[in-house]
Amino acid sequence: METNKVYNENCLDTMKRMSDESIDLVITSPPYDDLRNYHGYSFDFKSVAKELFRIIKKDSVVVWIVGDSTVKGSETGTSFKQALYFMECGFNLHDTMIYHKDNPVPVGGKNRYYQAFEYMFVFSKGKPKLNPIIVPRRNKWNDKRTVRHRAVSRDKDGEFVKKEVPIKENVKKTNVWNYVVSGGSSSTDKFASKHPAIFPERLVVDHIVSWSDEGDLLYDPFIGSGTTAKMALLNFRNFIGSEISSEYCDIAQDRIKLAYSSRDTMF
Repeated sequence: METNKVYNENCLDTMKRMSDESIDLVITSPPYDDLRNYHGYSFDFKSVAKELFRIIKKDSVVVWIVGDSTVKGSETGTSFKQALYFMECGFNLHDTMIYHKDNPVPVGGKNRYYQAFEYMFVFSKGKPKLNPIIVPRRNKWNDKRTVRHRAVSRDKDGEFVKKEVPIKENVKKTNVWNYVVSGGSSSTDKFASKHPAIFPERLVVDHIVSWSDEGDLLYDPFIGSGTTAKMALLNFRNFIGSEISSEYCDIAQDRIKLAYSSRDTMF
């Protein structure tokens, strides 16, 4: 298949032409629970999950970003149902991560808190390698000690077992990731906002650098406005995308052109 291209078709048609275990990383946010009207398009979730297991390489991951709507006073639980089905297909639920929105739209009804996050399920086929993102430690000590005591477990009698742990200035990032959304914060270009549901470019970059290496091939079966494509190119990866809406394909193409232009100016 031709790489660095968005195919204007159902993702199942794209994946049928892919070889087994040919993709290094999948990052996607599928249309879920009819929270948006994507021109009336829908998708066969179970068939997509099965195909993703076939095309993803051993020791690689699928990052599946979803949430749930509330219907008749109850959250649908669609996200959990999908996670369980991915496991039925053979995937491991490697990590249940949280995409937290620092400035969510204040909706949620009078008797519940405002919804401010989505799940980022990381499904693995084998044992993936992590290129950890390192960040400054948030809770710093005021003195010059190089070790501290921390209760790490309890023994059979319920007593704390303590261990000396080095104090580090920088630590591995947690699995709750915070981003400012909307208001021009999610994207650095003017085209992305034409799509009704974009995810932050920084979120995609963080997953790209965590789960892949330069030169790897990424796939997004619901590429929408092309965020995965744009950030793959800017981080020197290759991509394949599927998008059933020709209108969204046009948006993605504009962003891909920008990515190529930006990459050319780096040298």
